[in-house]
Amino acid sequence: MSSPPRIVVAGVANLCTAATVTTTVASGTDDRREHTTAMATGVSGVGANLALTLNRLGTRVDLCTLIGQDPPGRAIRAGLEQEGLHGPGCVPTPSSALALCLVDGNGGRHSATYLNDLADALYPTSVFTDLVQGADLAVLTTIGFTRPLIAHAHRAGVPIAVDVHVVADIDHPEQEPWLHSADVVFCSHERLPCPPRAWIRHVFDTYPGCVVAGVGCGDRGAMVGTREGLLVTARTRLPRPLANTIGAGDALFGSFLHGWVAAGNPAQALHDAVLHASWLIGDLFPNHGRLDRDQLRELARTHPVHMTVDRW
Repeated sequence: MSSPPRIVVAGVANLCTAATVTTTVASGTDDRREHTTAMATGVSGVGANLALTLNRLGTRVDLCTLIGQDPPGRAIRAGLEQEGLHGPGCVPTPSSALALCLVDGNGGRHSATYLNDLADALYPTSVFTDLVQGADLAVLTTIGFTRPLIAHAHRAGVPIAVDVHVVADIDHPEQEPWLHSADVVFCSHERLPCPPRAWIRHVFDTYPGCVVAGVGCGDRGAMVGTREGLLVTARTRLPRPLANTIGAGDALFGSFLHGWVAAGNPAQALHDAVLHASWLIGDLFPNHGRLDRDQLRELARTHPVHMTVDRW
């Protein structure tokens, strides 16, 4: 039996606090007060979210991140160790990244991330070069310290995947290095200047190295196209009440990559990815709802996903 694929993930791991809040306004005044009904703190951040998703599903993961030598950093390190993700790619840095997510009773959210020194940090390329050798895929998130790593992944002959999240310009200068280099490109539908199908076609026209393009479409599921012209859409109802949509895009992207790299079937990979993301948003904290392979398989038995296969 062959070993599972190995994916290197480079990105931020932060210490995040998520809370459910209700707002009251004192009668006759402008005094607004927030009341917290639930709160959770743990490891999050795009890099950690993707690594956790892939790891839970059975992919071998090497996480390349910077962890502060401060109290939040100790909590981040402990959380990654608990998941078996703290390895040689987790490099110490003076200060940790932090995040806060406030969610109202309807699932609406207000979130903020404080990158601290990570905004201008450099990741040791020698560490990444050692880890990326022989990997099946490198997921390089769009934090500044991964930009120099793009060339090293290319030199190692390892394909690159990136999620550019909310994007409105196919030639966005800040994201261009990743877009020009990626074999797999995902994004959100939120600010696209055209429908997702047209965007996918535009990605393939603009970036000849891209072989798979995907768009997360919120409550309308997701869409994935391949360079050969295949277009797959997937949508499902929520398997449990909505709690927090933070991290849904990372669950979608990570789950798709797990399935696609392992089996090469974009339709099945998208099916599982949409199902996983729909389950995850039923938890307040972004990483509490991540499923393992058996749990996802069991959910698929009882919760249908509507699939459409077309041409873009």
